[in-house]
Amino acid sequence: MSPDFEHHSGTRPAAWRDDSTAGADSLFADCPAPEDQTSYRTLTYEVTGRIARITFNRPEQGNAITADTPIELAHAVERADIDPRVHVIVVSGRGKGFCGGYDLSIFAEGGFAPADSAQPRTGTVLDSAAQARNHNPWGTWDPMVDYQMMSRFNRGFASLLHANKPTVAKLHGFAVAGGSDIALFADQIICADDTKIGYPPTRVWGIPAAGMWAHRLGDQRAKRLLFTGDCLDGKQAAEWGLAVESWPADELDERTEQLLERIARMPINQLIMAKLALNSTLLAQGVANSGMISTVFDGVSRHTREGYAFQLRSATVGFREAVRERDEPFGDWKR
Repeated sequence: MSPDFEHHSGTRPAAWRDDSTAGADSLFADCPAPEDQTSYRTLTYEVTGRIARITFNRPEQGNAITADTPIELAHAVERADIDPRVHVIVVSGRGKGFCGGYDLSIFAEGGFAPADSAQPRTGTVLDSAAQARNHNPWGTWDPMVDYQMMSRFNRGFASLLHANKPTVAKLHGFAVAGGSDIALFADQIICADDTKIGYPPTRVWGIPAAGMWAHRLGDQRAKRLLFTGDCLDGKQAAEWGLAVESWPADELDERTEQLLERIARMPINQLIMAKLALNSTLLAQGVANSGMISTVFDGVSRHTREGYAFQLRSATVGFREAVRERDEPFGDWKR
């Protein structure tokens, strides 16, 4: 018998549930723990136990997407992905909802001129002046400059899908437009019954760049939503298979924690292998192609006759009024 037998993890009950960092035989023995809490410009990051928590943190703006959001999300996901303490990553939003899409004042009224960014952009295809010129209704549109910008948003959001470890999106209030793009990249969606989920910009000035709707819902149900711009509530999302669970709003936190704790009991390597095996099906379905095509068409939709009309209307009367005019005929303005 080996002299190390008495110290082998197999001699302890259920040692496979030990933390990856525990024990003298751990690969991470004597390594200092990674930093477990950070505030970014658009979100916060915190590790509690085996769970990494990423929380969108612009509640007064409905956690609307800025140029920093995809970069910070990808950075936070990567931190969790390489942290040996973390088994599962959850993304949620502070305030009244998960995420209301792209910042309205930046991307419609402001001619694509982003506010200050933590990332250097001057003189690049992401320069606000260049993007504003590329959205001039009387100018010449360069679709590939547009694609270079929007594909980088997609790339950051897709970190939830391509992370090695499981990702969970906890939705409440609203996850609409670009907010739904983010949520649909997560491995699991859990939501409140009254959450509003959808992509109303398909009515004018938008195609969901992530291209995930058909992969998550199937062809016919995805078309039902994108042909009308209609939204689902949380209960419908669960019934249609878009969400894995839906609960009354006052139970969402508790039920989410139960799901996270169940996932977190699994060994990290088992979780990674299961996700890689299942993601292989999504990749074979052409997720990358769907995102590329949808991102190009999202740009096209903002440079049609109708798209320019919506953009100019937003610039003259304000985005909220333009959205009211867009949605009132469908009977769901402000709903």
